[in-house]
Amino acid sequence: MQLERAVDAYLRHVAIERGLSAHTVSAYRRDLAGYVEWLTARGVADSNEVTGALVAKFAGERASAEPPPAASSLARLQSSVRGFHRFLAREGIETDDPTGRLRPPKAARRLPKALTVDQIERLLDASGPEASLTGDVLPATGSDELIGLRDRALLELLYATGARVSEVVQLDVDDLAHGDVVRVRGKGSKERIVPVGSYARAALEAYLTRSRPELSRRGRATPRLFLGARGAPLSRQSAWLVIQHAAARAQLTAHVSPHTLRHSFATHLLQGGADVRVVQELLGHASVATTQIYTHVSVDALRDVYATSHPRAR
Repeated sequence: MQLERAVDAYLRHVAIERGLSAHTVSAYRRDLAGYVEWLTARGVADSNEVTGALVAKFAGERASAEPPPAASSLARLQSSVRGFHRFLAREGIETDDPTGRLRPPKAARRLPKALTVDQIERLLDASGPEASLTGDVLPATGSDELIGLRDRALLELLYATGARVSEVVQLDVDDLAHGDVVRVRGKGSKERIVPVGSYARAALEAYLTRSRPELSRRGRATPRLFLGARGAPLSRQSAWLVIQHAAARAQLTAHVSPHTLRHSFATHLLQGGADVRVVQELLGHASVATTQIYTHVSVDALRDVYATSHPRAR
């Protein structure tokens, strides 16, 4: 099959039959576009003309590029190519799979960055309607109060649930129907139920009763929980800006992103004695191995306490 047509068939498969997110499909499309361009430059126009040697050469050139690509980016690229050819072989479009001997690079194991509980409290306090850029408490009125109530509810919910920002901006009001839990739709449209603590519930109640009705009147009717200043659903980029502004007000020097709140949620739970499999369920990880990276953060904290407390630690 002609390469561009084969790629289109594979992307339709992962989007429709496997139900992968638009973000993931877009990443596959970029990876495979570069792969097809590389093959075309070498005179390969049909998927059946691709050999194991060609695939290995492509992977080798990408791995030795300057500047060196991150191991995670290289692994994703190889995963895209491997999935593409496996699909074609399974569908009978290719006679065999030329990626059978391709081995992905071993990704570096990086510990996630988490904020301390004190830093989290400063961040949350800086997100409310009374917070100013200087950290002073000011009387908030009008739109400032509406947006401040929304921002506080957004950050409280992100930290209370450990949900991804993409999951939180997709929440509908009805997903909070049970009061102390929220229904979250994760990767592959898999649903999970996550408890919501009292602080987040209070912030959400204030937003839903005092802010959201007015924001909703400014735009078209939508079931989305979080709305922008003009009444449209809040975007992922806007949520990122909310966190950046709160971090600036809180005078946090560390890089703070939506994922920082997710990392902090998992780390603080494990430090508080939560079972790793419970944290896995709350985060929506398919494998406990993904969650276990957070246990290393807790081990580091234990080492610090031991080093400062034990008389023969040093």
